[in-house]
Amino acid sequence: MILSLSAAAASHIQFTDLGLHPEIFSIGFFTLRWYSLAYIAGIVVGWWYLLKLLAQPGAPMARRHADDLVFYATLGIILGGRIGYVLFYAPDMLLHPIRILRLWDGGMSFHGGVIGTTIGIIVFARKNGLNWLRIHDYVACVAPFGLFFGRLANFVNGELWGKPSDVPWAIVFPHTVPAGMIEPARHPSQLYEAGLEGVVLFLVLWFFFWRTKARYEPGKLVGIFVLGYGLARFFVEFFREPDAQFAGTFFATTIHMGQILCLPMIAGGLYLIATAPARRRRVEPIAGSDSVA
Repeated sequence: MILSLSAAAASHIQFTDLGLHPEIFSIGFFTLRWYSLAYIAGIVVGWWYLLKLLAQPGAPMARRHADDLVFYATLGIILGGRIGYVLFYAPDMLLHPIRILRLWDGGMSFHGGVIGTTIGIIVFARKNGLNWLRIHDYVACVAPFGLFFGRLANFVNGELWGKPSDVPWAIVFPHTVPAGMIEPARHPSQLYEAGLEGVVLFLVLWFFFWRTKARYEPGKLVGIFVLGYGLARFFVEFFREPDAQFAGTFFATTIHMGQILCLPMIAGGLYLIATAPARRRRVEPIAGSDSVA
């Protein structure tokens, strides 16, 4: 049995052969990591695409608002993502508060990041007298960039790997089992998420923004985003290894914590989409000159 497992693993791609490393380079005490670069890339590319969206008729804010919005959204992502991770996945950190500040210890929660970003958008909109839900629609359209880069960074880091599998594209990641045991080939679930949450979700939102009137129905685009993410993440969790801290519990044997957190997203997305037509009204854009019925 051991020999068969060893032979099966040897026939698959070895992660160590890909030459990937979490760190890009180090100079003295400074280290640039792919995960940090993923955040930066997601914010920069997202900001660039947001400006493209704001240049279209019916924009909910002006170009001058974009820079401030990026600040509020980034703050929401970082604070919400970290606090969400602590509350959802590692509540024991509350007994050791200093660990909460060590962002590399455990990581971030996307679901927490969504909540944090939403709060940031609401604060920003109220401060500037803008419609927060319409702004959220535009932010939802750029969010897949961050998801795509973030999941690629997870892959480069060799973390959040999938369950053991014998599919031809399975990969043997290091340090997934106790020392001395044979490392099994696993689903590269990080790439599944990059494809579904990043590429596919971006294309869906692109279609609804550019080819339909969805942006004139407040809440519809953000509803499509949270529904799409919830479904994609719920599906990929079937191929993803449960979080180590939940081993042997209900959250590993029956339903993952990530799937539970997706259920309110799916319900909320359906609600926002279903009720969006009733929120449609004449849009007097912040940017541009023509109102849109």
